[in-house]
Amino acid sequence: MTQIIQAKDTDLRYLIDKFGIQLVLDDSFFHEWQENLLEINDVDKQLLDKVKTGYLNLLNYPPLLEDVVRMAIVDPLLFIGDFYLAPFYVKSEESIDIAVPDEDVIIKGRMDALVLKEQFWVMIIESKRASFSIEEGLAQLLAYMLGNPYTDQPSFGMIATGSEFIFVKLVKVNPPCYALSKGFLMRNPGNELYDVLRILKRLTQLVST
Repeated sequence: MTQIIQAKDTDLRYLIDKFGIQLVLDDSFFHEWQENLLEINDVDKQLLDKVKTGYLNLLNYPPLLEDVVRMAIVDPLLFIGDFYLAPFYVKSEESIDIAVPDEDVIIKGRMDALVLKEQFWVMIIESKRASFSIEEGLAQLLAYMLGNPYTDQPSFGMIATGSEFIFVKLVKVNPPCYALSKGFLMRNPGNELYDVLRILKRLTQLVST
């Protein structure tokens, strides 16, 4: 009988034991989030400033739940970055099943947002409530990334808690390897959403090119 496990209930230990997934600390493995980043224009910066101001206002009315993080922060990021326009398109709450190797086990889940380009997975985005740590969403995001059917190129993902953003790269070699960017914080001086958008634009350039 097939055992069903929800992706939100997985943790890193489970992914290590079942898939052999490994963290890579060598900076050269995930250099894409730092190199050849695209510039954004003044209009984009003004819109991102409004997104940050809106987030700071929402903090005065807790709790800041996942749906609100997605609506107030992630969706505007995708809009400003033109990810709703061709050649990209976005699927929300996309379901996925991942088979555990050599076991009668299926991991099921729903990705918050999946950015595609000509059927290729460009970016998986996982939203979490503002009180969550990045680590609480990492295993769930990695499980989704393991389900990418296009194994000949890296997968990219982003975790957004509202207060912090982090990018993830996964390469489905044997064993699968992943690495993380630094965290980008909403409360830092200036507006680190500028960098988040620049990285999003850069990573989407690298897929299916």
